[in-house]
Amino acid sequence: MENESKDLRIRSKVISDSEKRAPNRAMLRAVGFRDEDFKKPMIGIASTWSEVTPCNVHIDQLAEGAKKGARNEGGSPLIFNTITVSDGISMGHEGMRYSLPSREVIADSIETVVGAERLDGVVAIGGCDKNMPGCMIAIGRLNLPAVFTYGGTISPGKSKEGKDLDIVSVFEAVGQRNAGNLDEASLKEIECHACPGAGSCGGMYTANTMASAIEAMGMSLPGSASNPAESSEKREDVEKAGEAVVELLRKDIYPRDIMTKEAFENAITVVMALGGSTNAFLHLLAMAHAVDVELTLDDFEEVRKRVPHVADLKPSGRYVMQDLHNVGGVSAVMKALLEAGLLHGDCLTVTGKTLAENLAEQPGLKEGQKIIRALSEPVRASGPLYVLKGNLAPEGAVAKMSGLAISSMTGPAKVFDTEEEATEAVLNHEIVAGDVLVIRYCGPKGGPGMSEMLSITGIIVGKGLGEKVALLTDGRFSGGTHGLVVGHVAPEAQVGGPIGLLKTGDIVTIDSEAQELSVDVSEEALQQRLAEWFAPPLRYKRGVLHKYARLVSSASKGAVTDL
Repeated sequence: MENESKDLRIRSKVISDSEKRAPNRAMLRAVGFRDEDFKKPMIGIASTWSEVTPCNVHIDQLAEGAKKGARNEGGSPLIFNTITVSDGISMGHEGMRYSLPSREVIADSIETVVGAERLDGVVAIGGCDKNMPGCMIAIGRLNLPAVFTYGGTISPGKSKEGKDLDIVSVFEAVGQRNAGNLDEASLKEIECHACPGAGSCGGMYTANTMASAIEAMGMSLPGSASNPAESSEKREDVEKAGEAVVELLRKDIYPRDIMTKEAFENAITVVMALGGSTNAFLHLLAMAHAVDVELTLDDFEEVRKRVPHVADLKPSGRYVMQDLHNVGGVSAVMKALLEAGLLHGDCLTVTGKTLAENLAEQPGLKEGQKIIRALSEPVRASGPLYVLKGNLAPEGAVAKMSGLAISSMTGPAKVFDTEEEATEAVLNHEIVAGDVLVIRYCGPKGGPGMSEMLSITGIIVGKGLGEKVALLTDGRFSGGTHGLVVGHVAPEAQVGGPIGLLKTGDIVTIDSEAQELSVDVSEEALQQRLAEWFAPPLRYKRGVLHKYARLVSSASKGAVTDL
């Protein structure tokens, strides 16, 4: 080991040394510390374990593995917990308003514990959509040697016919049932078999998207993104992460050395190639803000134009993350992207090596695999995640166009101020082919919390309207959503954005190729409507959602709360 004589206690020394810190040490002795432990760096193992979601139900065991690795490498590790909420369980009702704010609670809580306890390094283990960026925002703010480890993907469920199932299968089955194409027993069968165990939702949804992005950024070990939750590879992954963070202390490598502008471009490249979740926009913008990297929606567009979409992964494709793992994983995809000159290979990573050096040691994609296409024969010539602008979204909006045969739609708006009202309209067959369904006052402030809308989009797809009805919102979408949907419309309705001025019957145009989101209403008429508009009161008068609504920024800035 290098620099064995070097004191790695970059912050904990304030507790470990000096007679006047005897009371501080007495508290640590009560949790198991001995004299020799105070001579070693104190490593925090930030665990997002919880029984409220399968994504995180196994992370207590993974945290023990990370603790073992840190101890074996010469650290004094301590496990602490933070919260998580399940998007799948909170979807489609008031609970979803807490989802995005939980990202800030998680980041704040990790920063608070590490700061208060004067820990020297961090291993953060996340499993569900918001605790991964939450962990990374905290890591960025703290700028202490750190490694992120993904809890891993769930295995696919199986229908009685042997077809792969996941959580999106259940949401879409609700729409099929409403359309009369599925009986009650079949719906129950899908419900009971979609989620067979621990791990995050299986397609290229938000959890797997963010895990892939973080590995591409160099902040997790090679293979971490695609090693399944219940696998020997994942157990090895977390133990090595514990070892790696102590080695980062020896080498004086910090998150801001790794999380550079080029590293964020690598993350966006992998998201585009895999056809990831639109939530990557929000989370990568927020992570960049945490390390003072200037990242904008325009940067996403620059990358999208040069990176092909090559993955046949759900929700628009056929396969899930475990299938990708079986043919080489995210590292193998990155290896192909690097060879094509689409990644910055000289970026530093948590191994202490460059991205190119890491990938040189990784195998490529297996011969004959069908999940990742050749870059010369992509699903799409450019990435599927578009930024749209126009008189309805001066700051921008985000659309995911993968799996769609159409690239544009012009039609009459049917406007609703809540998702619940819009869902009732869909279930009552009031939304028909050609309509542009608008759901507003769902943004970061107006929701508050920018609710995901997998429930209503699943119903629309299940009813056979996925490419016949467009959905436009200042809220956002699950990584499991597909269909003609546009979210993150900014400015949002709550602050007087143009989406708040729409009226039912206005003709709206969504055009991904022209990157346009507009309404056929003159600027003069929009200004007149704005003069007559007034902001509704915030939905909550106290508590976390009130605080969030007061502090949160625009979706175009990542919906951060510390501007």
